[in-house]
Amino acid sequence: MSDDKKTVHEPDANLDPISGEKGAHPVATGIGAAGAGAAGAAIGGAIGGPVGAVVGAVVGSFSGGLVGKGVGEAIDPTVEDAYWQSNYSSRPYVETSATYEDYQPAYRTGYEGYSRYRGSGKSFNEIEHDLQRDYETNRGKSKVTWEKAKPATRDAWDRVERAVPGDIDKDGR
Repeated sequence: MSDDKKTVHEPDANLDPISGEKGAHPVATGIGAAGAGAAGAAIGGAIGGPVGAVVGAVVGSFSGGLVGKGVGEAIDPTVEDAYWQSNYSSRPYVETSATYEDYQPAYRTGYEGYSRYRGSGKSFNEIEHDLQRDYETNRGKSKVTWEKAKPATRDAWDRVERAVPGDIDKDGR
């Protein structure tokens, strides 16, 4: 007998690799923890010397990790991919002969890049080189060059930036 059941793919639940719980965002959590831990260590060290630095690093890392996790949860890669797949063809920078697969790595670079670099406090323009490197590394078979992919990357960056409270790069978008 053959099994004719179709496989249903569930959206990515971002399962925690240790507990199996939904909502794990290790990159966002790590970035938040690292940034806040460093800040906590600096402030704690200035106020309480070496012991203050250790306490500040621990408290800062914990709270920063929670903030980073919150940002990671606000940006759902499955939702972003579906949005861009439905809307890419209406964007002014997309060439008429292009498919979604041509631009998908650029969009992914934008929304994943926002999560990855948000903690730096730098603008899109300031981290463009890093985003270009990420795009070139992960573009796969896309024939879209960085210069043509950059507007799509910026578009995806701006979309998630608008969804998360605050304007990290202070560009008003």
